[in-house]
Amino acid sequence: MSKKYLLYGISKGLGRAIAQGIPQETDVVYGVSRSKPVDLAPNTTWIQADLSQPTEAVAAVRKVIADQPLDYLIYNVGIWEQEAFEDTYDFEQSSETEIIQIIQTNVTACLLSLQAFIPHLKQSPNAKIILIGSTWGLENHKGREVAFSASKFALRGMVHALRESLREHSIGISVLNLGYLATEYDHHVAVEDVIAQTDGALIPLEDVLAAIRFVLQTSRATCVKEINMPAMKDFNV
Repeated sequence: MSKKYLLYGISKGLGRAIAQGIPQETDVVYGVSRSKPVDLAPNTTWIQADLSQPTEAVAAVRKVIADQPLDYLIYNVGIWEQEAFEDTYDFEQSSETEIIQIIQTNVTACLLSLQAFIPHLKQSPNAKIILIGSTWGLENHKGREVAFSASKFALRGMVHALRESLREHSIGISVLNLGYLATEYDHHVAVEDVIAQTDGALIPLEDVLAAIRFVLQTSRATCVKEINMPAMKDFNV
């Protein structure tokens, strides 16, 4: 039986890999991003939305989805500070505009999207929500990026709290806390080739897709709350 997906952040990186590697050809996919992907699958309807403007973005998606049921919602969105992950990063130098944009995109747009489309997920016999988080949202990580970290901790809070509301509807909600990803390699590249070319320091995208498939394949009796996936050589956590 075909499934209906609502996927966020499909234009590049992990989001593009999810859109290409998770749905089947017979499924219906709604893909959200600010810029149009260059290789949309025939079964994918692109929805243009700027998630730094949460209210307008949710309205744009709602207009296309209308009252159709959804089986899966995957929120793969995450922006960070301009100097993030660099020695030059300094929280005191982050502008108010930058901080607000990170929270609007990573947190507010996610909250409003979940609120808007939970009614659609309730119509599915085995609905799943997956939020793509980060190891920057785990306790005692060693990163210094304050706004980005705050936004990823927020995703974990959404999962823990929403589970209590979604339990009676048997809707599973999960967060995948990911470490450094090998986003410069297409998910079709063999895992062993990615490992060899990155010296095993980055997570192949196919490993993340495998985790997503696992969550989506669980029954309505199961809720996978969190999966933590740092790279093997990642000493940040």
